Amino acid sequence: MFGDIYRGRRVLVTGHTGFKGSWLALWLKELGAIVTGISLAPKTNPNHWELLGLAVNDYRVDIRNEDILTRLIKEIRPEIIFHLAAQPLVRHSYHEPVLTWSTNVMGTVNLLEASRHTNSVRAIVVITTDKCYENNEWVWGYREIDPLGGHDPYSASKASTELVVASYRKSFFNSGTSTLIATARAGNVIGGGDWSEDRLIPDLVRAVTKGEILKVRSPQSRRPWQHVLESLSGYLQLGQKLLIGDKIFANAWNFGPEQDGNCTVAEVLGKLTEYWPALCWRVEENLQMHEAKYLYLDSSKARTYLQWQSVWNLDTALEKTAEWYRVYMERRQIISLTQLTEYITDAEAKKVGWVRD
Repeated sequence: MFGDIYRGRRVLVTGHTGFKGSWLALWLKELGAIVTGISLAPKTNPNHWELLGLAVNDYRVDIRNEDILTRLIKEIRPEIIFHLAAQPLVRHSYHEPVLTWSTNVMGTVNLLEASRHTNSVRAIVVITTDKCYENNEWVWGYREIDPLGGHDPYSASKASTELVVASYRKSFFNSGTSTLIATARAGNVIGGGDWSEDRLIPDLVRAVTKGEILKVRSPQSRRPWQHVLESLSGYLQLGQKLLIGDKIFANAWNFGPEQDGNCTVAEVLGKLTEYWPALCWRVEENLQMHEAKYLYLDSSKARTYLQWQSVWNLDTALEKTAEWYRVYMERRQIISLTQLTEYITDAEAKKVGWVRD
């Protein structure tokens, strides 16, 4: 997979204790990488990171601490960095705007500043979000050339992160031997092991566990839903191109689902009832915070130039997500590695590029 480029490589994952970061660390370990993580401690109990029990170099550091972060990166000497550490929640950004801005923007500045003074770093993939675009509530997908923006502090801070990366690329990483930097914007990721607050699937799991009715804020909001492994395959494929020194990939990339993955919250809940009959929900009234109603990603660029493609459609993603939580709740078993293996097998059957290359 990925040209076997990660085997034996020193790979740094920031935010490795989070939902997406923990799945990425698992996959990198399976690829034979020497994985180091920098992150805060997990915020939920249970959490996917601790359940996995991966043997990686694990540092608990706030990326806003420039001195400690710089010292660690110089000690670790990573060859590639996947930067996922962030304050990732829209609603929480209204309650903690300063923390959101300082973590997402200045945390990224600190990482890039440390990296440009560490000559081992050949590639950096900075993970932002599909919400980094100026949302006009239109019905077609946003492309990488569309204007950046953001209403809430989280979205705006991630748009600013994109500008930070572009500035560093032009100002400091523009020589022939410089580190190559790209940004990745994915859709709403789902999958087992997420217990974050104010996310649909984790909220559903908590409601089902307690025998409660799930309160849904915006059932008609439309989002690009995809399994977490879909976005990670894009990140890893992008990292592969940067590591081999292909400069044309050092820019922004969307990794969103096929058209059938663009569904409303209500449609997702309806599909979930096929795999989770205990689900029961109602609309929450008095929504006070702004949330976009329509959001699509146009991933034509990744499909054309990276030959990236989806492996699991939304129905399969929901089925695998429901299966993960059911197995954990009923038997306390962690099937993340099993599902990763299933995903790779299905990718092989579809002859996707990152399996062949």
